[in-house]
Amino acid sequence: MFEPMIKKKSFTVDELKRKLENYCVYQDRCHKEVEQKMHEYNLIPEAREMILLSLMKDNFLNEERFAKSFARGKFRIKSWGKQRIVRELKFRNISAYNIKTALKEIDEKEYLTTIYTITENRNEVISEPDIYKRKQKLIGFLMRKGFENELIFKVVTEVVS
Repeated sequence: MFEPMIKKKSFTVDELKRKLENYCVYQDRCHKEVEQKMHEYNLIPEAREMILLSLMKDNFLNEERFAKSFARGKFRIKSWGKQRIVRELKFRNISAYNIKTALKEIDEKEYLTTIYTITENRNEVISEPDIYKRKQKLIGFLMRKGFENELIFKVVTEVVS
């Protein structure tokens, strides 16, 4: 028996450029995501470069804008700490300058309020009677969220007493 070949649709460079523009318009993207998307279309290197330059020139692809919206979104929606945001941005090959700029998007008062709120909420959910184990669970939770160690210890000590 033979297996039917799955025919992949082929696109012109202009069609792919439009597809990638729409991909970038839907949500801010980083270079890495766009390059992965282009890889799916098996483009020749010259076409990739041409499309990437065009996306950047027309401001569809902007690394600084992506980093800022990523940091704001992950902090406000998922309550991630700065360390987790930095780690995720580095994973996406964002430059140190853009990471630094992105972290300025997070208001310090809001940051402190958030860590206190999620610590108090998590503390209510933990059913551990032993205070040391309770603190340990809270510390682990906040570390996974990506908050700074000194801040975690300060907040956990204040919330659990």
